[in-house]
Amino acid sequence: MAAWAGAFARPSRLFTKPHMSSAHPLPAGSPDTVLRLAQVGFDAPTALLARYGLALQRVDDGAPIPGSFWGDEEAGIIGTTVYARADTPLHSLLHEACHLIVMPPDRRLDVHTDATDSIEEEDATCYLQIVLADAFPGVGRERLMADMDAWGYTFRLGSTRAWFENDAAEARAFLVARGLV
Repeated sequence: MAAWAGAFARPSRLFTKPHMSSAHPLPAGSPDTVLRLAQVGFDAPTALLARYGLALQRVDDGAPIPGSFWGDEEAGIIGTTVYARADTPLHSLLHEACHLIVMPPDRRLDVHTDATDSIEEEDATCYLQIVLADAFPGVGRERLMADMDAWGYTFRLGSTRAWFENDAAEARAFLVARGLV
């Protein structure tokens, strides 16, 4: 993995995810309060990915997710397929899908697990995942940005929202130039 010197730093895995139980619900803003595919369903994400020539492959509960860079419940990518389980966070599915969306189609088939070492593509991926969250009823960009912060994404302005609103002009320009926003 490349060293990220741009606006975005890869999500930190330094935190430990506590076991969530109904007897001890976690406060809002913790990694275990983020939206999961089980809450959103697989139909809307499958349809969204298909618009970009991508497939969503559901992985059985508890099984390892193929092509997952971070492991655990994080989405994975191999070629033009995004892999996810019911416990995969929506932000993770969107992030990995957006990696494939922002890259030239001729590079997609060679992707396995690690999509890019380009800061420009990484920033465009983060921007696009926020925009695409609006495609999900009851989700939207505000919720996705909060989930990204809760999960541990880090931006030099301190929050996903601050980056998106004040420091993402180059990412937006990248996407506009490619007809993606």
